[in-house]
Amino acid sequence: MARFINTAALLMAGLAVTGCGMNSRTSPLHSNRSIYSENQPVVQRTDYVVDLATSGNGIPHAELGRLTEWFDTMGLRYGDRISVDNPYGNAGVRDDVARVAAEYGMLLSDGAPITAGAVQPGLVRVVVSRTTASVPGCPNWRQAHLPGAPTSTAAEFGCATNSNLAAMIADPNDLVLGQEGASSGDPATAVKAIKQYREAKPTGANGIEKVTTTGGN
Repeated sequence: MARFINTAALLMAGLAVTGCGMNSRTSPLHSNRSIYSENQPVVQRTDYVVDLATSGNGIPHAELGRLTEWFDTMGLRYGDRISVDNPYGNAGVRDDVARVAAEYGMLLSDGAPITAGAVQPGLVRVVVSRTTASVPGCPNWRQAHLPGAPTSTAAEFGCATNSNLAAMIADPNDLVLGQEGASSGDPATAVKAIKQYREAKPTGANGIEKVTTTGGN
């Protein structure tokens, strides 16, 4: 009787060790029954700021030179958002910043994001908001394809497609909201393709071309 109890105890201990090893290594019981990939692009925004001194109704030339050097250091690119935090209402500072931004082919955004620290009197804050897109967790080999595992979408499904999309998209903000369409459209443009299709002559209107197989080499 004692021998039977000892053997059973060893068997239960072995099963416990085996179960711990499977859960910590592969978690084969995890199941994704949808067709959506687990790893989706994540868009992150970082705000960079520079405070410039103001004078009268604008920004002095020396401070605009600082702004130009800062823009050069930032390497402004498509997708960046430039905004002006002007809490004291200096009328000309936005126009001055807009002229410098125009040299880089950039426009100013309306409003400004909340940044750390208050803008001191006599200063204006220029904010460059830059977004990046990435897919954390890829490649995902968390779940191994083991015999007997539940049927589910693989953990690494979509990693390649989503990672390429995050790397290639010009403006990561488009992954969040997309581009707004035109508020109005030209009906003539909308129906142009349909008009061409309806007015086109049938392909057999001029008869069928005669082709002969004789006279060849």
